[in-house]
Amino acid sequence: MSLSQADILRALELVKLPASGQSLAASGRVTDVLIDNGKVIFAIAIDATEASAMEPVRKAAESAVGGLPGVTQVLVGLTADKAPSSAAAQARQQAQRPGGGPPKPAGVPGVKQIIAVASGKGGVGKSTTAANLAVGLSTLGLKVGVLDSDIYGPSMPKIFGISGKPQVVSGRTLAPMEAYGLKIMSIGFLVEEETPMIWRGPMVISAITQMLREVAWGDLDVLVVDMPPGTGDAQLTMAQQVPLAGAVIVSTPQDLALLDARRGVAMFRKVAVPILGLVENMSYFLCPECGHRSDIFSHGGARHEAERLGIPFLGEIPLAMPIRETSDGGRPIVASDPSSPHAKAYVALARQVQAALGGAVRAAPRIVIE
Repeated sequence: MSLSQADILRALELVKLPASGQSLAASGRVTDVLIDNGKVIFAIAIDATEASAMEPVRKAAESAVGGLPGVTQVLVGLTADKAPSSAAAQARQQAQRPGGGPPKPAGVPGVKQIIAVASGKGGVGKSTTAANLAVGLSTLGLKVGVLDSDIYGPSMPKIFGISGKPQVVSGRTLAPMEAYGLKIMSIGFLVEEETPMIWRGPMVISAITQMLREVAWGDLDVLVVDMPPGTGDAQLTMAQQVPLAGAVIVSTPQDLALLDARRGVAMFRKVAVPILGLVENMSYFLCPECGHRSDIFSHGGARHEAERLGIPFLGEIPLAMPIRETSDGGRPIVASDPSSPHAKAYVALARQVQAALGGAVRAAPRIVIE
């Protein structure tokens, strides 16, 4: 049976709004409907003041649509468009509150520490860094998971070479996908690769929250969150709603990238998330034929910026074809070629992060690829 938006709305006729008794389908609140091979995703538009009252409606909507033939999974978010009372605006207000920030968000059962890998802009190799950092932490004996929270451009299915769909464990809870000893979740597992995610910010936050809290992560020492690029509402709200133990900022060496990295550091500081350190990615290029070194994007900018901001410098990762090839091939270099100098650079990064999480931040060694 081929599902249509009309089928979804017919199912939602049985869901009533608490105040008026009007059906959800007739209310005009259902937006952003996406149907993809049995997966149904949509939003319910609300005023921010209705969030608590509309949560039972959200659950009833998921149940109603989940009962349709051919539906394998339902994801429903509540979206509030009023800027003054939006979740992101509240996050800003709390961050600016004199004498303290917001209450500490609830943790994820079984997960000891959650860290964010972030960048102020896209295109700096954040996802590749997050993936290899996660594998590096695993090689140090930690139980590690990866949450790909970049809804608009999920990369982890490609980097880890994973295909297929997550299985439902019970109710709405999904089993994470697994690769190289890691537990992994991404919106890329739930929709087709070429399906555009044309969502507003609140819907993105709802999807991220559900992937975080409705996945059977099991016992993990560290959950690495590959953050969306930038410092907008989605990133700020994510930083407020997730109990982050710290953030790793990824930048390339040139001034334009460092300007955006500065914004990332400032955002995490405003919401009282510790900065674990700054990584200089694509730090330099060594010609594989002649060995000549070229500082394509300049060099050393991230180290100097870390010193200026008073945060740890976590090391330099070169611009190297093996890193690109293994990422494109679904074989992160730390897992596929652990003895290579590039893999050792990521493992050195992982040791720095492990030390920072343990409260023993030490000076970063200078990582040199011969």
